[in-house]
Amino acid sequence: MRFMTRSPLPFVFALCLAAVGGTAAAQAAPELPAPSPKARVEQRVGLTDFVVDYSSPGVKGRAVFGKLVPYDKPWRTGANAATTLKASREFTFGDKKVPAGTYGLYTVPSKAAWTVALSSQTDAWGNDGFDAKNDVARITVKPVAIKNRERLTFIFSATTDDATRLELEWSTVRLPIPLSVDTKTQAMANIDKAVDEAWRPQFASARYLLESGGDLDKALKLADASIAVKPVWWNNWVRAQILAKKSQLPEAAAAGEKAQQLGTGDRVYEGFFKADIAKAVGNWKSGKK
Repeated sequence: MRFMTRSPLPFVFALCLAAVGGTAAAQAAPELPAPSPKARVEQRVGLTDFVVDYSSPGVKGRAVFGKLVPYDKPWRTGANAATTLKASREFTFGDKKVPAGTYGLYTVPSKAAWTVALSSQTDAWGNDGFDAKNDVARITVKPVAIKNRERLTFIFSATTDDATRLELEWSTVRLPIPLSVDTKTQAMANIDKAVDEAWRPQFASARYLLESGGDLDKALKLADASIAVKPVWWNNWVRAQILAKKSQLPEAAAAGEKAQQLGTGDRVYEGFFKADIAKAVGNWKSGKK
C-alpha cells in the first residue's frame, strides 16, 4: 500500500517568508531624534492668533551666522522646509497691512541689519524656494547680541492687546520682528455685529414656540421683544403667524404687511417667502386663516 505524503514545499516557503520578514524587521530604521526637530509657537494678540511653524537646528559647535548661514543670502529662517507665520486676522508688518493667512518667513542676514520678508510661497523646501517676486511685505531689523542659544527658537514677547514681538534666537543673535494688529477696530466690528444681531435669540425662541405648538402668549412676547431690538421681516413674519394662530387676523395682516415692507430687496424673502406671505396676508384680510 502506498501512503500519500505532504509536499515539503509549502513548509519550506513559510520558513523563507519568516526569514525574510525577520530580516526586514531587523533592518527597519528605528525612530531617532531629528537633527532639526519640528517646533511650533503660538500667541494671541488681542483677537488675532499668530502661529509659527519651523524646524529647529542646533549650533553643535559650528560658526553659524556668516558661515553656516551665509550673510547677504536668503535663508529659510530654520531648517528643512521654510518657516511659516500664520495669522488669523489682518495684521501690520512694518508699515504694511497684511491679510489673514499663512506666509513663508524668509530672512537675509547681515552683520548690521537683517531683511525679513513675508512670502506667499509657503511650501518651499530649503533656501532655493525664495523668490522676491513672491514677497508680500518686508522690513529691516537690527539684530541684538545674546548669550549662546543652542537651538534656533522663536519666542513671542512684549505682547499687548495691539502688538507683539516675534523674536528669533539662535547662536549669539536675537532678531526682534515687530507685529501689530488693530484690535480696537476689530473689537468694535464685533460689538456692532453683536448689537445688529441681538434680535435673533428672541426671534428664534418665538419661532420655536410657534412651530412646536408651544405657549403662543409667550411666543408673542418674544417676537415683540425681538422687534423692539430691531424690526426685520423675519420677526414681523413670525409675529404675524402667531397672531393668526391666536385668531387675531386683522393684527396678523398688519404684521404680515410690515414683513412685506421690510423684506423688499432681501434675497431670502424675495426668493422663498414673498409669495407665501402675500397669500397669507390676503387670506387674513378676507377673514381666512
